[in-house]
Amino acid sequence: MTASPSAIAPGDLSPAEFERHTAALAGWIASYLRDGERHPVLAQVTPGAVRATLPGAAPREAEPMDAILADLDRIVMPGVTHWNHPGFLAYFANTASVPGILAELVTAALNQVGILWRTSPALAELEQVTTGWLRDAMGLPSDWFGMITDTASVSTLQALAAAREMDPALEIRHRGMAGRPELPRLRLYCSAHAHSSVDKAAITLGIGAENVVRIATDAEHRMRADLLQSAIGADRAAGFRPLAVIATIGTTSTTSVDPVPAIAAICRREGLWLHVDAAYGGAMALLPEARALFAGVEDADSLVMNPHKWLFTPMDCSVLWTRHPGVLKRTFSLTPAYLETDEQEIALSLSDYSFQLGRRFRALKLWFVMRAFGTDGLSERIRHHCALARTFADWVQATPAWEVHAPVPMSVVCFRHRPEALTDEAALERHNAGILERVNTSGRVFLSHTKLGARYVLRVAVGNLRTQEAHLAEAWRLLREAAATNAVTH
Repeated sequence: MTASPSAIAPGDLSPAEFERHTAALAGWIASYLRDGERHPVLAQVTPGAVRATLPGAAPREAEPMDAILADLDRIVMPGVTHWNHPGFLAYFANTASVPGILAELVTAALNQVGILWRTSPALAELEQVTTGWLRDAMGLPSDWFGMITDTASVSTLQALAAAREMDPALEIRHRGMAGRPELPRLRLYCSAHAHSSVDKAAITLGIGAENVVRIATDAEHRMRADLLQSAIGADRAAGFRPLAVIATIGTTSTTSVDPVPAIAAICRREGLWLHVDAAYGGAMALLPEARALFAGVEDADSLVMNPHKWLFTPMDCSVLWTRHPGVLKRTFSLTPAYLETDEQEIALSLSDYSFQLGRRFRALKLWFVMRAFGTDGLSERIRHHCALARTFADWVQATPAWEVHAPVPMSVVCFRHRPEALTDEAALERHNAGILERVNTSGRVFLSHTKLGARYVLRVAVGNLRTQEAHLAEAWRLLREAAATNAVTH
């Protein structure tokens, strides 16, 4: 026997319920944005604490939305590190701005799945428009093709996959790389300070982590072009196949800028793909006075920048541009019968340029943000953050026993406390790590660290939309207090 259908088929919550709960949630979000500093910026929980508050199985019976929303404060918020907090000065900031938050609500409501052009024409075409707007605002070549991915890791992966396909004679798309003695080992080159996503891309693409050649840097932490040329020559002599170079504009540790013109000249001579990682630093291209940092990018084959880092667009939104869309399409295009459409020859389907078939409507939030702030407004905010970083660096340099350890071309300061009594690097690392722990435990600000060679240094990164000089002053006060307390403890 088959069960007879009920008189009213089960469905979604009603629009009236949506309206009521949305109003409540809007108030909750507004309060969070207005009074976010009441929360400790770094989550003050131990591993497993959030999980311990949750039941081991999903509820069988429906629960009221009021109870679910109440659990945001009871369960979720204690385990949240607040990236929207103005005292968030670690890593690279990621701000969810008001226009971006509003766009995410619309994105979820529309629930577009960008498989083909016809599955969401607005998604496909708005993505092309917004990436074109941003390309032009950054002064990149006007014929570059742009697309949005989730993170720079995926953008870099796709760029290097295209680099691997640049020479069709390698036949990697069809034959793969395994069991082919005639195929030389491929090599990638980047600086010692390049992002770890390069290594992960090499692992994922089957190139192998040991075939990522990290080139030493100069005193300002920039890739040395002469050593890059030597490494390529040595690899060719050893029977390797140099494939691509990854240059960085705004390295993760120090925001240093690799010498792109010299690297591009080497890539042209050697026939290598040049990918530029400007995931963080790309926002600086909106500033006319900073365009010199981007010399040589016009000769790159691909470039990535993340609006979700320094253009106040909620996570996740990374933009990949390339001068070789045909190669990118040749790398990934695959159209089974059930995806064939009449307009596929004239309408662009972004799935042809990515290993991912479906995609979210990420362009909508970038569109909202660029319109709500304007390129002048975005530039003004980036310029303000750079000025704040220079102010903080001045405070450090003017204070005995404190030292800045890298140039400050953007909005990141690398520094440490160096008491006269401590000369050993291991002791200095323990001392500064202790300072960092005390500062972060305060809940007022959140800083991170990095290593420059053997030197352990602290790191302040300004990029949050709501950060002002008062928040940096608070961080500086906490740092000096922690340094004094740490010295007494030792």
